[in-house]
Amino acid sequence: MTLLIRHGHVLNPADGTDAVADVLVEQGVVKEIAAEIDVAADRIVDAEGCYVMPGFIDMHVHLRDPGFEQKETIETGCLAAARGGYTTILAMPNTRPVADNPDVISYVHHKAEDVGIVHVLQAGAVTKGQKGEELSDIAGMVKAGIPAISEDGKSVMDTGLYREAMKLAAEHGIVVLAHCEDISLVRGGVMNEDGNARELGLPGITNSVEDVIVARDIMLSGDTGAKLHLCHCSTKNSVWMTKVGKEAGIRVTAEVCPHHFTLTSDDIRKKEAVMDAEKKVMTEADADPDFKMNPPLRTKEDVQALREGLRDGIMDVISTDHAPHTSEEKNTSMKRAPFGIVGLETAAALTYTELVLGGYLTPMQMAEKMSSRPAEILGLKKGDIRPGNTADLVIFDPRSTYRIDKNKFAGKSKNTPFHGREVTGKVRMTIVDGMPVYEDRNESV
Repeated sequence: MTLLIRHGHVLNPADGTDAVADVLVEQGVVKEIAAEIDVAADRIVDAEGCYVMPGFIDMHVHLRDPGFEQKETIETGCLAAARGGYTTILAMPNTRPVADNPDVISYVHHKAEDVGIVHVLQAGAVTKGQKGEELSDIAGMVKAGIPAISEDGKSVMDTGLYREAMKLAAEHGIVVLAHCEDISLVRGGVMNEDGNARELGLPGITNSVEDVIVARDIMLSGDTGAKLHLCHCSTKNSVWMTKVGKEAGIRVTAEVCPHHFTLTSDDIRKKEAVMDAEKKVMTEADADPDFKMNPPLRTKEDVQALREGLRDGIMDVISTDHAPHTSEEKNTSMKRAPFGIVGLETAAALTYTELVLGGYLTPMQMAEKMSSRPAEILGLKKGDIRPGNTADLVIFDPRSTYRIDKNKFAGKSKNTPFHGREVTGKVRMTIVDGMPVYEDRNESV
C-alpha cells in the first residue's frame, strides 16, 4: 500500500525535523519526507493543521491477558492503544499465570501478532510467580524476546535477590522497570497521606513509601551497572533523586503518568451518601474509587516538581500505567476497590493540554517523551520516522477541544477519573507498519 500524508507538521525528535511537509509511505516504510510530493498513491490523507509524529510508545501497560480477560484482552487493549496514538506498547507481567517464563512471553507475542493492531512487547517478571523468593528464568525470557524485567504491582523487597536480578539484566542488556513501593510502609493506605485523607477518614500513603525504594534501586543500579527505569514517579523526591543519580553517572531513567502530572489529592471527588435499599440505611460518604491509583495522587508541590522534571529533561518518558478494572470491582468503597485507572485513550490529550498548552513542553518534546525516548530506553528501532524506517506514525490534531467520554472508549474497562474533563488535542489517525489501524470519525473519545 502507498500512503501519502499531505501538508502535516512533521515532528521527528530523532533528527530534529520540524516542518510542514508531505510524508510518503510505501510497503510499510517511510519512503520520503519533502515539501511537496507529487506521486500516485493508494490513499491520500490531508493532515493540514495536524502534527505528524512517530507513533507513541507506552512502556507501561497492563493488558490483563492471560488470566484477567474480564478486565482487558490483548485485542481490546490494542484497540485502546491505537485509539490513543500508540503503535507499540509494553505489557506488564502481573497476569495469571505470571509472565515469568518463555511460554507466557511467547503466548502474548503470538496472540498480539494474530490480533495485528499494534506492536506488543511483553516484560518478564523478576521473580517466579512475583513471590519475591526465587528469580525467574531471565535468560530464557530474553531469548523469547523480552526487552525488560519488572515486578510491577509491587517491589522485590529482598534487596540481595533484586541485586542478582539487576546483574543478570545488565549482562543481557535489558532494562529493569521499577515499581517503587516499600510494602512495610503502606499499612493499608489507599490515598495520599494528607488533610484530604484525614477528612475522608481514609488511611494514607506517605511519599516515603516510594522514595525509600527509589533511593535503594538507584544505588543498586549504580552498583550493578543495570539500566534502571523508574515507573510511575509521583513525588518531588523521586525527581530530585533521579537528577542526582544521572549526575552521578548512574544509568537511571524515569517516567511520569498523566494522572500524576495533572491531578492532586484535592481533585478526588467525594461519593455522596446514598440510601441502601436492602438495609434501608444511608451509606457513608466516601471517595470515588476511580481516583484510587498506586502510587496515589499527591500534592500540588509534587505535581509541580513532576512537571518541571519533565520540562528540564530529568524525567524522560510519559507512560500511562494503563490498569483496567471492571465496573463491579471499582463500584465499591475506596478501601475495597483495586488500585488503577485506564490511560491509553486519554494520555495524548492530557499531555498536550496540561504540558504543551501549559508551557512545560514543546510539541517536539511531547513527541520525544512519548515516542523516541521510550524507544531509545528499550533499545527499539522505532520512534524515528526518517526515510527507510518503519512507518509507525500518529497524526495528532492540536486544535480539537472536547470532553472525555469514557462510554466511547475502545478498551474493555472504563475506570478513569477524567470522564467529562475538557481537553485539547485528538488523535486523528494511527498508522502501524504503513497501514491505518485507527481513524477518527469526528467523534469524541
